[in-house]
Amino acid sequence: MVSSDTLKTLLLLGYNIVAIQGSFVTNHQHVVSSGTNLFQVGGTKKADNKAMSFLKKIGRVGGARNVDFTNSMGVDEGPAGKTYYATKKSESFPICTESGVIDDLSESYPFTTSGGVWAGISDRVMGGVSSAKIGRETILGREANVLRGTVSLDNNGGFIQMATDLTPVPLTTVDASKYDGLELDLWCEASSAMESFNIHLRTPACSRQFSSYRATLQVEPGKWQTVRVPFPAFVGHGPGASTTKFDPSAVRRIGIVAIGREMDVTLAQAGVRFYKS
Repeated sequence: MVSSDTLKTLLLLGYNIVAIQGSFVTNHQHVVSSGTNLFQVGGTKKADNKAMSFLKKIGRVGGARNVDFTNSMGVDEGPAGKTYYATKKSESFPICTESGVIDDLSESYPFTTSGGVWAGISDRVMGGVSSAKIGRETILGREANVLRGTVSLDNNGGFIQMATDLTPVPLTTVDASKYDGLELDLWCEASSAMESFNIHLRTPACSRQFSSYRATLQVEPGKWQTVRVPFPAFVGHGPGASTTKFDPSAVRRIGIVAIGREMDVTLAQAGVRFYKS
């Protein structure tokens, strides 16, 4: 599977991107793959092979199983799945930093209100054995996107997540600097009195696939609750992010993550938005 960093590299090499895993826009039709590898570039097969050889040489593809990805954000590619087609043009989706709403579930699954696409992702994309799936369900009378799965620490793994870009167009960012943080409507199942989950954000400073800005939140099992996460709570992890302060003026992607310990996960979200104090 091909990462967003690989896409950036190919664009820098002058390749014409026709389709890419995740989401893209072509002829005003928003096409999304939740896992099927839809990677094509313009040019000859010889040129394509040359590009892939270059990417392997600089470490953009291959060799992931030799890296310790415990507590990692994970790559942007999702699990094997189907292709979805949006019913409207990408420019018809409201910009989340203008409306304040990333997702209120007003769009049909798996699309967000702001034109992103929710995907369930596990550490299997990098050699782990955790399992995850995501779908639209009704929890206590409320429609929600629900992440179900099991986190395992085997094979240097240790996470599952639901994640989405913040715009319909991949690799683009939004300026959320006028807001104070994120607000989420969450519900979970757990045997403990409180359960911990992470919120991971990605910006252009995240120079590797496993780099992210992370904050931890607590959820009381068995009931819906609204949880706020202020931007100063996000701490950088991984190359680029660990040496650069989080900048809310250029946010690209959000992940809601169960991470770092073995656990069974049932986590539902019914809304994600920015807030002002």
